[in-house]
Amino acid sequence: MRSMTLLILLSLLGPTALADVHNSRQHDFKTVTLLEDLAHPWSIAFLPGGDWLITERPGQLRHVQNGKLIETPVTGTPDVNVDNQAGLLDVVLHPDFADNQYVYLTYAKACNTGGNTTAVGRGVWNDGALEDFTELYEADACEPGGRHHGSRIVFDDHNYMYVSVGDRGVQDKAQDPSNNIGSILRLHDDGSIPTDNPFVGKDGHDANWTYGNRNPQGMAIHPAGEIWANEHGPMGGDELNVIKKGANYGWPAITYGIDYDGSIISNETEKDGMMQPLKQWTPSIAPSGMAFYSGDAFPDWQGDVFVGALAHTHLSRVRFDGHAEVEEEKLMDNSIGRVRDVRVGPDGLVYILTDSPKGQLVRLEPADHE
Repeated sequence: MRSMTLLILLSLLGPTALADVHNSRQHDFKTVTLLEDLAHPWSIAFLPGGDWLITERPGQLRHVQNGKLIETPVTGTPDVNVDNQAGLLDVVLHPDFADNQYVYLTYAKACNTGGNTTAVGRGVWNDGALEDFTELYEADACEPGGRHHGSRIVFDDHNYMYVSVGDRGVQDKAQDPSNNIGSILRLHDDGSIPTDNPFVGKDGHDANWTYGNRNPQGMAIHPAGEIWANEHGPMGGDELNVIKKGANYGWPAITYGIDYDGSIISNETEKDGMMQPLKQWTPSIAPSGMAFYSGDAFPDWQGDVFVGALAHTHLSRVRFDGHAEVEEEKLMDNSIGRVRDVRVGPDGLVYILTDSPKGQLVRLEPADHE
């Protein structure tokens, strides 16, 4: 009777009452499930005051208030092309959100010429809705199908906006800097193109900051100010890179991976004038969301980079000394599901979204956290 009563009480308390404890080399931690039944969640942003915004790839922006998911999706979002990997993707607040209330979204949109591409836009957050949503930039990456949209946003210390665009499944075009395919773009926060971008006035697309990227789905600012990005390889050859002005990251002329049918894409892993990754994963982990840890809850993780793994379903914690890898640890290996996004919250805790028709928002807390 006592055990039955306990089970009833636990069921009434809901998922946040239950936690799984895990061990790390640095910290014992527990995972607490905060939300369930999210439709392929892709990204999370933290609003001042404690609310959250979560994108769902099928096209909905969700508002979480006081830890509860508001049933009706946020209004005022753009029309989204939903196809395979395409849909509503990243959500990021402007660095000066407290003053301007800007919320930025990346998404797949249909092209007038056919196919679809990656776009970025912004709206004004007002009382639980987006108002005056405006498309700021449509990538020159129109191709059929819903593959490889990339689609992370980061702002640097000068409020320049960087947006990743995948190779759209047409790999050879990633070596042509005259388009935005397989590139990381650098824009002003209003979508206009800075005049000091590397290809302005030269042979290349004015918006491009880099090219030769396959499908960058994780991007974050290093504590020292550098932009780091991860990208999917084919079968093997996932990469973690430092993003440098005007650099060619080599895809598909060089790669550590092979094609999905086992055929060779390139016999070379390096060439003059092409960047080498800081780290590569073979076999693939399918890297997605990425964040550097900078909080008080886990002091021994300071400066470590977390990378979500869609394949092998874990959270990778990697420590670097400068640009040299020191160690990698797989957290929650094969126990959490496909990790689509990872962010460090204002509370110093680590938040994870899992990619599933019934995706979850999970929080990593110190084992003794109350």
